Amino acid sequence: MKIVVIDDDKLVAISLKTILESTGRITVAAIGSSGEEAVRLYGEHKPDVMLMDIRMEGMSGLEAGERILASDPDAKVLFLTTFSDDEYIVKALTIGAKGYILKQDFEGIAPALEIVAGGQSVFGGKVMDKLPVLMKRRAEFDYAGRGISEKEREIIELVAQGLSNKEISSKLYLSEGTVRNYLSILLEKLELRDRTQLAIFYYTEING
Repeated sequence: MKIVVIDDDKLVAISLKTILESTGRITVAAIGSSGEEAVRLYGEHKPDVMLMDIRMEGMSGLEAGERILASDPDAKVLFLTTFSDDEYIVKALTIGAKGYILKQDFEGIAPALEIVAGGQSVFGGKVMDKLPVLMKRRAEFDYAGRGISEKEREIIELVAQGLSNKEISSKLYLSEGTVRNYLSILLEKLELRDRTQLAIFYYTEING
């Protein structure tokens, strides 16, 4: 797995490179210390995962992530930060980041990278605990008005609970292929990019 590490503390970036490469499964193609460098290095290296701090001088990690995802919607951005500020978490999820974990969970960084590289999203326990509290209750959602069936509604709720396609298929007695098809249709109906945005849509628009 090839990654790029961005942190305005160069010692932290170098330490992360040493620790992650010691696993034998991760190659750090480049390190940078600013949002501007993040955008440039992503374009140069096209890493499997972009591991990035949030608070930096000049362009923040969130701004850099937004630019990267605007140019490449398939980019996998994982934020690694000391701060679990509510507004940062909501913004990270809104722009389509694949994860948001805290630096304090040092042992969880390499596993989180592997999860994100595999196409899943990952959020630290403290971040997940905050999500329902962060999102404000909205008016009753009109499923029928969006052309969403009862089965699709169930799938949205299970995705929001963090279940994988395999777990959803088992719970609803569907094949994994059928679940994937449902998800593709749902993302198209709701004009969303991926299952992470679908989960956030559930919390913000349906059951926040």
